[in-house]
This record gives sequence, structure tokens and C-alpha cells, in this order.
Amino acid sequence: MMWAMAGPELYFTAVAGLFFVLAMRKRVSPARDYTTALLASAAGVAVTLLALRLEGSLFFDAYRVDHFSQVFKAVIAVGLLLVVWLCKEMDLPGGQHPEFYFLLVTCSLGMMFIVSSVELLTLYVSLELTSYSLYVLVPLRRGRRSEVGGRRTEIRGRRSEVGDQRSEDGDRRSEGGGRRTEDGDQRSEVGGRRSEVGDREADGMLQAEAGIKYFLIGATVSTIMLFGLALLFGATRTTYIAGLVHSLPEAIGTPMGFVGLLFTLSGLFFKLAFFPFHVWGPTVYQAASNQTTTFIATTTKVMAIAVVTRIVASTGGSEHLAQVLLALSIVSMTFGNLAALVQKDIKRLLAYSAIAHAGYVLIGILSMTSQGYAGALFYAIAYMTMTFICFLVVLKVSEGGRNVEISGLAGLHRRSPLLAMALMVGIFSLGGIPPTVGFTGKFLVFTAAMEKGHFVLVLVAMANVAVSLYYYIQIIRAAYLLEPDAALPRIPLSFSGRALTLVLVIFVFFGGVFPGYLYEVAVKAAGVLP
Repeated sequence: MMWAMAGPELYFTAVAGLFFVLAMRKRVSPARDYTTALLASAAGVAVTLLALRLEGSLFFDAYRVDHFSQVFKAVIAVGLLLVVWLCKEMDLPGGQHPEFYFLLVTCSLGMMFIVSSVELLTLYVSLELTSYSLYVLVPLRRGRRSEVGGRRTEIRGRRSEVGDQRSEDGDRRSEGGGRRTEDGDQRSEVGGRRSEVGDREADGMLQAEAGIKYFLIGATVSTIMLFGLALLFGATRTTYIAGLVHSLPEAIGTPMGFVGLLFTLSGLFFKLAFFPFHVWGPTVYQAASNQTTTFIATTTKVMAIAVVTRIVASTGGSEHLAQVLLALSIVSMTFGNLAALVQKDIKRLLAYSAIAHAGYVLIGILSMTSQGYAGALFYAIAYMTMTFICFLVVLKVSEGGRNVEISGLAGLHRRSPLLAMALMVGIFSLGGIPPTVGFTGKFLVFTAAMEKGHFVLVLVAMANVAVSLYYYIQIIRAAYLLEPDAALPRIPLSFSGRALTLVLVIFVFFGGVFPGYLYEVAVKAAGVLP
């Protein structure tokens, strides 16, 4: 029974070990590695679903297997499978595909540890496992330096060719006009190559900046969180969440307990990109590969929401904490939406949108009721789905893994009507337009807040939703109303791509029109919280 309860964790540990061994091969086969990762991820979903009804405790009650943790392990496994599916055409420096899959699986394994951790030190170590995997994943993108070097060599060759043409011009005056024209073309091409080299070098600098910024800020927040754990232990004399349920409501009234709780939550606020822990978000979203950004924007957000919910539920409905969370919610919603208004890069826009959505989901958590917790968990699953749809479209539109600006979506309805429709559904769901699952999620968290008397908070949230519609509609406008400057080819979609897109779109509508099943899952998961 004990081995069965740890089944998902043991399985993904074995998968991580497999890719660690595959990374040692001299000859790399990206196609074979992709197939292995896809099959292993699909089997991982089956393993987590089989363990869904198991309950118990491990490691001296520091690790809890309950319906709450098992539901989110299944969601994390599904998120991993979806991201791996996107990696088929991914290009990595030196063919580092096994390393990439190893880090993805290790990060997912850490998140599974986190959602089952009911002891603060276990939670901290699990969070570090997740964080360090992400620190390496962020700068791991298609090699730019080798490509830049190749471009420079090509430019030197063009220069030499232009020089040869000039020499020939001196001997062939009669053909000088034609040669000069050819020289002009060569110079123009060299200029274009130079510009492209500059773009490549800028991309490399952005990746380095994002990786360093993410690591330094993450290490700082990790230190603050560890200090908070020490303060919490000093105030409550326990590191078990079950013990905090009894001692934290009283200890939170003291400066040590209150500051300790805020510092502890700061590590999770960093993952959710709450204001003011958001600084890393836009840069990392823009610089990381599209697949890595999708993983950060979906799966890690769900994990962070789950753990924040579990910890806040142990505070006994503290009014002091509720006021702090209320302020964080308002500032995050407002800042995220206002900053998103001026963005041109879609990934940066979705990064600021994620900050705003973190504020929305916090509305349900700060209600500190079973209904609010269930609404927050429902919103987390809904957000993962609609965000994945948007990144799926971005990845298919992207050429060579490059970033896509809003203007790059021009003519999408002609290039791929299915992708344009899916993008519209995902964006409308993010904006809370009925009858999508995003509307239902917002309705649930807003209702829970109103029942607790947070009417002003709900009004501010509704105003922010109205603001967000402006930049969301700009994306739809580009896809359906703008035409590209030049004719662009149709975007090919495989059968599995079309099927997955349709399934996600159906889920968005089904969760909005018939939310009962998903909400029941969220209610049962929230029901095990203190």
C-alpha cells in the first residue's frame, strides 16, 4: 500500500533517470527522444489517475496522500503531457533533447512532491527541486551563437565576393552598369545579414538576462522564504501544517508569526508572479523557448495555487492575512492589466495577463471558505487549459521557434481557420466571456468573495476584467481583421494537432456550460483542507 501511494512519484523518478541515462549517449536522436518522452508522459497520466483514490501518510506524516494532492498530481501530469506534445519540432543547442525532457520531468516531480507536502521543510526542499530545474530550462533555447557565427562567415564571404566584383568592374567597363547593380544587390544582402546577426545577438543577450534575473530573484526569494519558515517555527513550535491549524491562528497575531507567514508565502507568490514578485515574469516569458514558457505559464501556476490554498486554509481565517491578500489581489489585477495594454509581444502580454489572473484567483483564496477554495481550484484548472490553447497557437504560428508579435497574427483566419477559432475561444475565456470555463471560474471566485462581504474587491475585479478585454480583443482583431503585408503559406496541422485543439476548445465550452463535474472535483479536493 505504501508503494502504491508513492506510485506517481516513483514512476516519474524512474522516467527522470531514464532521460538522465539517454543524455549520456554520443549519438542523439531527437525524434526517438520525443517519442519516448511522449509515451512516458502519457503513461504518467495513467499512473496518476490510477492513484487518484488512494489516501494515507508517508515519512512520519510529512507527506500526505489525499484527494487534494492526487487531483493536482493528475493535473500536473496532464500539463506535462501537453507540453511534451508541443516539443516535436523543437530545436535545441547540441541536440540537448534528453536533458530538456529530464528537466521537465524533474520539475514535474518536484511539483508532485509540493502538493503532497504537509510539512514546511519538505515543502521547501520540493520547491527548490522545482526551481532549479526551471533555472536551467529558461536559457535552454535554440543555439544562437553558432548561428550568428555562421552568419558572420557568410557576410565575410559576401564581402569578398563584392570585392571580386569590383575588380572585375575595373576590367570590364562596358559591363560596369550591370556589375554595379549586382554589387548593390550584394551590399543590400550583406546589410540584411548584418541586421539578422544583430537580432540573433540580441536574442542571446535576452536569454542570458532572463536566466540570470530568474536565478538571482529566485534565490533571494528562496532565502526570504527559509527565513520565514524559521520565524514560523519560532512562533508555533511546529513545522507541520496540521499543527499550524491549531497554533497559527493565535501566533499570527504576533509580529513573528505574521511576518513568518508572509515570508513563507512569498516563495509561492514568486511562482504565481504576484505583484511585487512579478519582475521575472515578462522577461522570462519572452526569452525562454515557447515550450518552456508554456510549461511555466500553465503547470507551475496550478501547483502554486494549490499550495497557497493549502497553507492559507491552515490559518483559521485570519483577518490580518485576509487584508494583506486583498491588497495583493487588487494591486496584481490592476498592475497586470494596465501593463498588458501596451505590449506588442504576445508572450509578454500573456505574462502580464498572468499577473492579473493571479489576482483573480486570490479573490477566492482570501475568502477563506470551502466555496472560495473550490472556486480557486476550479479557476486554476480552467486557467491552465485556456492559457495552453493560446500558447499552442503561438507555437504553431511561430517560425523557427521565434517570438510572435500581435501583428504576426495577421491573416491567421486564412492560414488556419481552426487555430484562429481556437485562439478566439482561449482569449475569450481568459477575458471571462460566457459561456466559457473562464467565465464560470470568475463567477465562482467573485461569488465566494461577495458572500464574505468583499463587494468593493469584486467591483475592482470586474473593472479590471473590462480593461483586459481591450488588449484581448486586439489579439482577435489581428487574427481576423488584419491582413499580412505579404502572402503567407497555410499553417499545417497534423491529425493529432487538430484533434487536440478541438478537445481543448470543447473542454472550454463544456466547463462553461456544464461546470458541475469539474466543480464537483474541486469541491471534493477542497473538502480535505482544514
